[in-house]
Amino acid sequence: RLFAPSAGLRLFAPSAGLRLRGSARPLATAAPSMSMADAALPTLEDLTDPREWLEEVEGDKQIGWVKEQNADAVARIGEPSDKPLYGRLLEIMESDEKIPYIGRVLNGLYYNFWQDETHVQGIWRRCTLDEYRKAEPEWELVLDLDALSAESGVSWVWGGSTLLDEGPGVRKDRVMVSLSRGGADAKVSREFDLEGKEFVAVSDGGFELPEAKSQLSYKDRDTLLVGGVFGEGEMTDSGYPRSVWEWRRGTPLAEATKVYEGEQSDVSVGGFAYLDRGRRYELRYRSLTFYTSSYELKVGEAAWAPIPIPADANVGTFADQLLVTLRSAWLGHPAGALLAAPAERLMVAGDDAARSALLTPLFTPTETCSLEASTETKNYLVLSCLDNVVTECRFWRYADGAFSLERCLKGEVGLSPSFSAVDAETSDDLWRTSDGYTQPTTLALAAASSPDAAEALKALPAFYDAGGVTTQQFTAASADGTAVPYFLVSKEGLPLDGSTPTLLYGYGGFEISLTPSYSAGIGAAWLEKGHAYVQANIRGGGEYGPRWHQAALKEKRNKAYEDFEAVARDLISRGVTSPSKLGCQGGSNGGLLTGNMLARHSGLFGAIVCQVPLLDMRRFHKLLAGASWMGEYGDPDTDDWSFLQRYSPYHNLDEATAYPPILFTTSTRDDRVHPGHARKLVSKLLDLGKGPSTFYYENIEGGHGGAANNKQRAFMSTLAYSFLEQTLAGKNRGE
Repeated sequence: RLFAPSAGLRLFAPSAGLRLRGSARPLATAAPSMSMADAALPTLEDLTDPREWLEEVEGDKQIGWVKEQNADAVARIGEPSDKPLYGRLLEIMESDEKIPYIGRVLNGLYYNFWQDETHVQGIWRRCTLDEYRKAEPEWELVLDLDALSAESGVSWVWGGSTLLDEGPGVRKDRVMVSLSRGGADAKVSREFDLEGKEFVAVSDGGFELPEAKSQLSYKDRDTLLVGGVFGEGEMTDSGYPRSVWEWRRGTPLAEATKVYEGEQSDVSVGGFAYLDRGRRYELRYRSLTFYTSSYELKVGEAAWAPIPIPADANVGTFADQLLVTLRSAWLGHPAGALLAAPAERLMVAGDDAARSALLTPLFTPTETCSLEASTETKNYLVLSCLDNVVTECRFWRYADGAFSLERCLKGEVGLSPSFSAVDAETSDDLWRTSDGYTQPTTLALAAASSPDAAEALKALPAFYDAGGVTTQQFTAASADGTAVPYFLVSKEGLPLDGSTPTLLYGYGGFEISLTPSYSAGIGAAWLEKGHAYVQANIRGGGEYGPRWHQAALKEKRNKAYEDFEAVARDLISRGVTSPSKLGCQGGSNGGLLTGNMLARHSGLFGAIVCQVPLLDMRRFHKLLAGASWMGEYGDPDTDDWSFLQRYSPYHNLDEATAYPPILFTTSTRDDRVHPGHARKLVSKLLDLGKGPSTFYYENIEGGHGGAANNKQRAFMSTLAYSFLEQTLAGKNRGE
């Protein structure tokens, strides 16, 4: 098992662009009136913020303001649910031909969570492998969230399950099921009986945790390790647990015993107990920043001891081995390397020389190749690597206390093969998936010892006509000369006269890589119309490992924005598109990226889509989970503000600049990136007289993903694509 304990931003799945020619609009009537001088606030010279009132998430005045903006956006773009695209996207999202991916295998049964037209909130279901092999399996219902939501009057969103694992040969009969209200990060967790297919009542000794950003793990059948449910005093400044408690079955939660704690300034604190191929481990950690942690490990009956690795390394286990992933050089191994060492021996090694002698490198990065991810079977560790953003999978077998590399499988440009374990504790079987921008996803069953000989199981249909659509990989030269790769997906024979509406997507943060994948939504709403789609692998991401990420950290953040602009210029210089036809899109950290494309007013874009963004870099660390991201961006309460102010969109807008049309979308229920970021910047644009080019829609549910069910997802996607069509392709609002 590999652990990356820091909580925070995750990649936001693109729904696809926006833009539109809007009519003039009045300023929001719900906002307090202010002079034009005040409208420009805050600025870099005067940090006074007259819009902090919009940070109250669910106040009546604030929700009234939100509803007014929503109605305005729908009036000018057009009602999404009335458009043919909405019906088509919803049909795709709720298609019975989607692949029912397996989340767990327990007691020989294969578990799947499913949403469709009938099961809006979703159902948890299971079947045997033989049944799963069928085109239309007969599923056994385990839990119906629609029925649960109707019964309780709460729109429950699936948040996953945590297993009670008592070892090989012991039947798995209990899980903790986590559910959120409207898709928020905060969840309610209740014990569930897999045999009876029902929640275990508290009166019968069942565990139940209140709504919180909690962390939990079974220590044994009658003990939970929990955090985050003991009030604000036991939370970090980032809003995550800062302590670990043992809670015994049948006792009140208030009688739980604190067994570990960190500092309030930590990002998060947690603890786990688990079995790894029959070996018992207990691990606890303090995330000191987003990228540094301290770990303690208990192996079997041994005493707790610190794991002697660099603070910025990630750690995991495989059987009796510790797996260490480096973010900085250590003991002669470079940043980005993956190392293995015998766990018990490494824990007691007396010095660096003794530790170094125990380390076996399983991956060493090169200038072009980085480690992207890994999965484990009973006897294999499978590494997914990126070589110039092309996937390569490496299969390491573990036997007799040593790893040996058996084979490598290389992908192609624009295609992404991947592997995940079927049941890592009991078999070497793997799920093999493969897809690309134009290739629908396929799912097969393979053995780690012979991954090429796979049994085809499921395949998506072609949800859009990809005939004549090709994928090409190019590089653009950034401002400092760095070569920045990107993928261009477009019709073969694209006219190089700048006439093609083009959507450029980016992220550029948190060492998250953007790789090719099949998106029926992008295909049906954008590519099928002859438009072009581009995915930029800018610095700040993980495409070339830690060095690529660290090249855009904190004071170097401008490198990510310069990379993105370089890709835009390259597209224009090649004749693929032109500024009036080029739109950009990003969400979460990518929303900060696109917010900066607005504030930097480079003249490169004809439309911008900015989703669930953070935009106020003066106050981001005071809003929800924002404090956890200071390792990525910096601390605005220190001298870091000298560089943070340069990429705080909220502080860099002015009345004189003509900005391109921009659509902001966010969610009231997003308890990760505060909706106040988007609200305040939109309000400022309106106060500066930019109403005709400013559009805002806030989904009342949805969490950080922006939507809680397929109808909401189809609505938000249609809104965005309609905006893009109207602004970049000149279509009218009724189309």
